[in-house]
Amino acid sequence: MKAPRIIVSVTNDLYTDQRVHKVCTFLHEKGFRVLLVGRRLKNSKSLYERPYSTYRMRLVFTKGPLFYAAFNLRLFLFLLVRRSQVLLSNDLDTLLANYMAYSLKRKTKKLVYDSHELFTEVPELTQRPYVRSCWLAIEKWIFPKLKDVYTVNESIASIYRERYAVPVGVVRNVAQSWRPRSSVSRSALGLPDDKKLIILQGAGINVDRGAEEAVEAMRYVENAVLYIVGSGDIIPQLKKRVKEDKMERSVRFIDRVPYDQMMNYTYCADVGLTLDKDSNPNYRYSLPNKVFDYIQAGTPVITSPIIEIVKIVEQYEVGSVIAAHEPKAIADSINALIQDSDRLRQCKENCVKARKIECWENEKEKLRTYFPPAV
Repeated sequence: MKAPRIIVSVTNDLYTDQRVHKVCTFLHEKGFRVLLVGRRLKNSKSLYERPYSTYRMRLVFTKGPLFYAAFNLRLFLFLLVRRSQVLLSNDLDTLLANYMAYSLKRKTKKLVYDSHELFTEVPELTQRPYVRSCWLAIEKWIFPKLKDVYTVNESIASIYRERYAVPVGVVRNVAQSWRPRSSVSRSALGLPDDKKLIILQGAGINVDRGAEEAVEAMRYVENAVLYIVGSGDIIPQLKKRVKEDKMERSVRFIDRVPYDQMMNYTYCADVGLTLDKDSNPNYRYSLPNKVFDYIQAGTPVITSPIIEIVKIVEQYEVGSVIAAHEPKAIADSINALIQDSDRLRQCKENCVKARKIECWENEKEKLRTYFPPAV
């Protein structure tokens, strides 16, 4: 008898989505035949070898309403004609196709929804009321009908429970246990040995996530370099600003790289930044995976006063919270930490202790509630 098939869907190109990769690996280990579906972009890189199957759809449209309409239509047809016992929808932008396919497929016994964020509250939608109303209509129609839902932290879960009267669990985006290879060093990565290294990493370095202020803050930080590692909407603007203001010595960019390579840079850094602004409910209640990446790498954290992040930083004493989002205030927090060698060392030691608790190996067990072993 064949193991049950589960089709997992996302709208990204699968290259850097660590949460989805970790869930798919868990499902594979539990005996499911996993197929992860996303899209292929013109600049999509080849995927590294994985223990489960992947499929990336080519689409004419790559952004905007036409993309989301085309993607969901294509995904719906894809799901409809392929056998599966379980569907796993990641975020609201895949939910419509999954729900429609699930409703029509008799052999599909279960639809699970993994909400990575408060999708309808992201700044890209709150600034576009009509588009937001369309997504909100989809959410209000489908969410109350769902039986198996989990999200990334308790703050978001409680909002969904109150809004839709549906049980919502929590599976945080905690990093896997990670250790550097013996060959990892600053010199091997081309990093300076004579300066403190600050890192801001992520696949969604967008507006209101503090990157602009972090760049400006480097005007007030001495003997340090900020490395922005990853991708996002604001990156081109930041590169232009750094070049125009001749800040190349204090701010440098590294495009998105595979997870292990990114973590090598994080491991070599002295401080990791997570500076989301409380400008919308989605960021107000966020818990970025970079927080746990920093902890796994033993890198102290400087964060903005975001509820869920502050809980982690203060519980384990692995860093500090900025007083304000002004560049000077951010610089003051950076300077206070990197210039206090004893405190910096203690924060690093606390990260080492915390990473034994805050790791995916512990967190993934919560998935058993939604996906009992298939074999």
